[in-house]
Amino acid sequence: MAAHNTAHNLTNGRTLSEVLQDIVANIQEIFRSEFRLAKAEIQIEATKAVRSSIPLVIGFLLSLYALGFILLAAVHALSIVVDAWLAALIVGVAILVIAIMLVSVGRKRLKQVKVVPEKTVVTVKENVQWAKHQIR
Repeated sequence: MAAHNTAHNLTNGRTLSEVLQDIVANIQEIFRSEFRLAKAEIQIEATKAVRSSIPLVIGFLLSLYALGFILLAAVHALSIVVDAWLAALIVGVAILVIAIMLVSVGRKRLKQVKVVPEKTVVTVKENVQWAKHQIR
């Protein structure tokens, strides 16, 4: 009879099913918290990605302008207007150099963006270990 009471009442008069319900409730709350953490991390990384893409877009647009100036220089060269095509060529090359620098900066920033929410992965692993120990 004593063994029977021990099986039903673990500590503080709580039954095994009550303890298991508490464990399940705690695990559910932990996963909700992990989801909120993952969402926050993803939002931070998405903001970084947007900021990193701005120099890429600007660089791309300036590259288009550079191409336009280089083409304009070719037109001027063909029409044998030396001063005009030389000026257009200098402007086109200068804009192209600026565009290349902006694209380079944007690529470096984009490489720093983390796709996987690392903090969340670590805490989920910890929570799984905790849950395994609670069930034992």
